Amino acid sequence: MSKINVLVVDDSAFMRKLISDFLSEDPRIQVVGSARNGKDGIEKLKELKPDVITMDVEMPVLNGIEALKIIMKECPVPVIMLSSTTKEGAENTIAAIQSGAIDFIAKPSGAISLDLHKIKEELVRKVLSASKVNHKQLIKISSDKYLSTTKAESYSKIEPKEEPHVNKPVVKGLGSLQKIICIGTSTGGPRALQNVLTRLPASLDSAVLIVQHMPAGFTNSLATRLDSLCAISVKEANDGDVVQKGTAYIAPGGYHMRTKQVGANLVISLDQSEARNGHRPAVDVLFESISEINQYMKVAVIMTGMGTDGSKGLVALKENGSVKAIAESEASSIVFGMPKAAIATNLIDEIQDVENIAQTILKYV
Repeated sequence: MSKINVLVVDDSAFMRKLISDFLSEDPRIQVVGSARNGKDGIEKLKELKPDVITMDVEMPVLNGIEALKIIMKECPVPVIMLSSTTKEGAENTIAAIQSGAIDFIAKPSGAISLDLHKIKEELVRKVLSASKVNHKQLIKISSDKYLSTTKAESYSKIEPKEEPHVNKPVVKGLGSLQKIICIGTSTGGPRALQNVLTRLPASLDSAVLIVQHMPAGFTNSLATRLDSLCAISVKEANDGDVVQKGTAYIAPGGYHMRTKQVGANLVISLDQSEARNGHRPAVDVLFESISEINQYMKVAVIMTGMGTDGSKGLVALKENGSVKAIAESEASSIVFGMPKAAIATNLIDEIQDVENIAQTILKYV
């Protein structure tokens, strides 16, 4: 079996060696070169033609985001960004994902970390995942109409059901509302979420509960960006939030998200219980929680991502109450792992390209 060739781009010689050593220890991976900034990285990319690139966000000469934009335009290849967990770092990382990065890894202690070994397994896992990326989708990303950076641009390009508004509507709790939408996604998910959520109208007669595999410190930046682009409200969930229609709640990194009925309302509960299949938040945990809620019509959606998270939860959902399940198609998935596992349960009602998922959700709610 041929090895996965990786190019490591980082301005720190220490980090270049550490990342290279970590990756080289896995027999499936071969580090074919390294570069000290974005400009050098682009030159090495054209020379070495790696399968995957790991790239620091903050670098001199040409930073990671600018280099990424050039890479996606000239010679698309899966790129994994390495970022600090600062607020600015999180915002830059979300910007990098919107510019075409497949995934990212949070450095534990800032720009030059002496404890990067804590994320060694994550680094290897994400490189292996990136190597399985749908290259047709990768090429499409380079000219993706969903890479817009302003709300006005987003609305003009996706032709939403409703005009953008400044003041989002005040909505009542879910007391009498009998519908709930739950979405699970991972690698490639932020772009898929933008594609789906920007197509939902402000008058949406349901709340949306979302698990996106993402570490602590980054989900709030994702929610803030999506909120600026969507007709519905999008926020990072807080423990005790009373769920409201017309609002999407994203599980915060590092916390499982569950729901519970309190009187006539549906309330969000967050906890840091044991990770499920290496994930916290986990889609299975959310889906299983929603399966226990009675008197609600449920729509479950599983989109792009590596692994099988969501499949067991889907089984629990289907065993209790009225549930419609949607899986993203292989054609539009960046990584087809999670949707494929969901489809294998034979419990999926519809398989749709990501561009059609919002319309399918609206058909049911």
